[in-house]
Amino acid sequence: MADETRASATTVESGDQGQQPELKRVIGPGLLLLFVVGDIIGTGVYALTGTVAGKIGGALWLPFLIAFAVAFLTAFSYLELVGKYPRAAGAALYANRAFKIQFLTFMVAFAVMSSGITSAASAAQAFGNTYLRKLLGDSLVVPTVWIAIGFVILLAAINFRGVAESMWANVVLTFIELSGLLIIIVIGFYAIANGQGDPDRLTQIDTVGQTPLIAISSATALAFFAMVGFEDSVNMAEECREPVRIFPKAMLLGMGIAAVIYVLVAVTSSLLLPANELAAAKSDALLRVVSTGAPGFPLWLFALIGLLAVINSALINMLMASRLVYGMANERIIPRVFGTVHPFRRSPWVSILFTSLIAVALVATVDISLLGGTTSLLLLLVFTVVNIAVLVLRKDTVEHKHFRAPTVLPVVGAIACAYLASPLSGRPAREYGIAAILLGVGVLLWIVNRLVVGKVTVDPEKLTK
Repeated sequence: MADETRASATTVESGDQGQQPELKRVIGPGLLLLFVVGDIIGTGVYALTGTVAGKIGGALWLPFLIAFAVAFLTAFSYLELVGKYPRAAGAALYANRAFKIQFLTFMVAFAVMSSGITSAASAAQAFGNTYLRKLLGDSLVVPTVWIAIGFVILLAAINFRGVAESMWANVVLTFIELSGLLIIIVIGFYAIANGQGDPDRLTQIDTVGQTPLIAISSATALAFFAMVGFEDSVNMAEECREPVRIFPKAMLLGMGIAAVIYVLVAVTSSLLLPANELAAAKSDALLRVVSTGAPGFPLWLFALIGLLAVINSALINMLMASRLVYGMANERIIPRVFGTVHPFRRSPWVSILFTSLIAVALVATVDISLLGGTTSLLLLLVFTVVNIAVLVLRKDTVEHKHFRAPTVLPVVGAIACAYLASPLSGRPAREYGIAAILLGVGVLLWIVNRLVVGKVTVDPEKLTK
């Protein structure tokens, strides 16, 4: 259920733009913990486990563990910043406060928006090529690309109609998605207890045509997609009771729970299937693990769980993306036409159409692994900015007490994120091309708006509400 908090913080409908009352503080530590876990669990692990195995080999658990470590470092930066500025905002706000460069603030917001579209597009491909096909069987004869495109159109229709997400609905979906991964882990323990599995695979790193460092770092760069989402919980700060006190424990514990589950899923997958079979299965990898470890288990049930995981992730990401475009148009930093609201549905239909068309183009032309990798790339760039911002903002003092990260953590976090986002990590060149095209669209919109409207001051807090 990765990234659902983005929508809760970015859903904006037409209406009174004047003074608004404060958000109701209803989220306690338990609910926030579930929210963080649910925000991470989602499409990444359900769709890309096989592709990660193809990059590293049998040591599939290692890139997930390293991805967690890098995310953990960045989480400390977010915790310090949300403690200093407990508002429903995020990376764009922190970049704006630290660097005061309007164009950089815009590009950070546009990169987050683009990551939502690429993430939703990867979910659409997993929906069409894996879980729906497994659920319906041979009766599904429509080509995958058309199913994926139809899925995006359906998301756009739901988005246009208007969707109100609640915290408790997210909790229910979190448990459903967690149940699928726990099924994998239980099956693994059962199979190993009955003599199945090859422990030797757990230390195998694929060095054919690459060095061990490139194998590990390229797999980690992709696996990082499965760990993102934790950063979005900062958007719930204004709805938490005592956010400065409860955020550190909830975020770090939630990330730890997700990391343990991911590593156990990866270990189980490697024990039961060779890396080449996992890689060949691609987004079918976890279904193959289930059928190998427990042949009698009803695959349709796991397929249904996976289907819910990718649907929820895709919907929330498209909600986030369209509302960010709406927010940017409403703030006059991209052409105002993108802020057009439907007179009856009161939804931002032009921004929905814009983001959906980009998603359709991506699912029709780009492989799921490249979409996941591009999502990871965009967010790693954003995280690099955030880790640097926390150091810059040390000079900005606030009156209230707040969490302070040890200085070494954001320094190492910035270096690690920059490395994983760089070509040195072995990242495919096409991911940079896709990211450049998406960000280039943002630059074009910025230039057009600048020529028509002139210089505009960005208010990042209004972009994310």
